[in-house]
Amino acid sequence: MSEINKVVLAYSGGLDTSVILKWLQETYQCEVVTFTADIGQGEELEPARAKALAMGVQQIYIDDLREEFVRDFVFPMFRANTLYEGEYLLGTSIARPLIAKRLIEIANETGADAISHGATGKGNDQVRFELGAYALKPGVKVIAPWREWDLTSRETLLDYAEKHGIPVDRYGKKSPYSMDANLLHISYEGQVLENPWAEAEEDMWRWTVAPEAAPDKATYLELTFRAGDVTAIDGVEMSPATVLATLNRIGGDNGIGRLDLVENRYVGMKSRGCYETPGGTILLKAHRAIESLCLDREVAHLKDELMPRYASIIYNGYWWSPERRMLQAMIDASQAPVNGVVRLKLYKGNVMVAGRKSDDSLFDPTIATFEDDGGAYNQKDAEGFIKLNALRMRIAANKGR
Repeated sequence: MSEINKVVLAYSGGLDTSVILKWLQETYQCEVVTFTADIGQGEELEPARAKALAMGVQQIYIDDLREEFVRDFVFPMFRANTLYEGEYLLGTSIARPLIAKRLIEIANETGADAISHGATGKGNDQVRFELGAYALKPGVKVIAPWREWDLTSRETLLDYAEKHGIPVDRYGKKSPYSMDANLLHISYEGQVLENPWAEAEEDMWRWTVAPEAAPDKATYLELTFRAGDVTAIDGVEMSPATVLATLNRIGGDNGIGRLDLVENRYVGMKSRGCYETPGGTILLKAHRAIESLCLDREVAHLKDELMPRYASIIYNGYWWSPERRMLQAMIDASQAPVNGVVRLKLYKGNVMVAGRKSDDSLFDPTIATFEDDGGAYNQKDAEGFIKLNALRMRIAANKGR
């Protein structure tokens, strides 16, 4: 008799999680609760409910988490100007702690003994889901079928589905790529992309036109920031999720946000993936522009020094860790003066800053000018400044070192 009576499964309704649902019922002889998150992946989610009902599921959760996703996860991450390994905007990574949080909430609501997910034993997502789950509910049992069963390929999954009457279209058209999408990005892995020398096929991309096919006329945008977050586009107030969806559309139309990356996974291997993050690419450029006006130099530089650590924390699945919370408190405190408007020029895959303004600006034109500053800055002061900073090098040079 299994010690597991009820499991909450992160369920998409696709082949993998449909097989997992039946496998859990058979292997653990347990009740399965399904949870499907709408985080802006752009798919119709009600078919997942119908499939779950057909497989005997009695408790089905389909939750619209788009606003929470952007407000409480994406925006806080962008306050830090976060890039993993200098390029990746962490579109998949940042969605996992929210899914883990909701899995645990549902487990608590339904009295479930365990949670389950469809992440494989080779990827980062298993780490992210499970670190989040253990941080939020230390005693929870986690079932990761890909680490337990002997179903090792799409064909064996299809065979299992047919044997157990799970409705799937074995011969239907299927993307050759493993894809993950949410309001921040869409990712592509597998097939031709497993050869780092092979260029991604043009028809793979879903959200962006090719830069060379983008309009010949530039698009201008004005983003309004309040405490480091975008609150309006071209003067129109918007919710966080609407901001990101709007920037995705405008950025995609202008060929912005494509990335081809070989990254270092936390589990130890290198992986090649392609990403489309049009809205995030625009957000990053604009946020750095408004910070350049409003942040003290040493605060800005300290943020830049800490950012790679913060990025690794998120990439590796430690969103709910004390170190991420500590860094977040510091980052959020820095954003109080980050208010104003950034004007951007979008053109054929490029995002260029065309202007920025803020009532909290530290830019003083009377000091920065190359014209007569009326005595606001005494240029003779620079002599002593330079000599003091050169002192240690002059001493060393006199010693022949």
